[in-house]
Amino acid sequence: MMNPGPVEEAGKVATGFFDAMKTQPLALALAVMNIGLMLIFWIVIERLNTTAINREKIAHEEQMQIRELLSKCVVPSAPK
Repeated sequence: MMNPGPVEEAGKVATGFFDAMKTQPLALALAVMNIGLMLIFWIVIERLNTTAINREKIAHEEQMQIRELLSKCVVPSAPK
């Protein structure tokens, strides 16, 4: 007899999971809620990352403008 392949094993695991969810609806509700929370956290982190990237771009542009203005300043020569 041959060992079952990974597809058969995954099928058994999935079948067992869904059978357990049928008999225990609270576990199903908790699993759905956990997936929902992970989705919400992913969205929040993605938006925070986008905001941080934009903030860094703005700060870099501002620093470039300041450097350009400072490069136009005339430095008086030192007294001899």
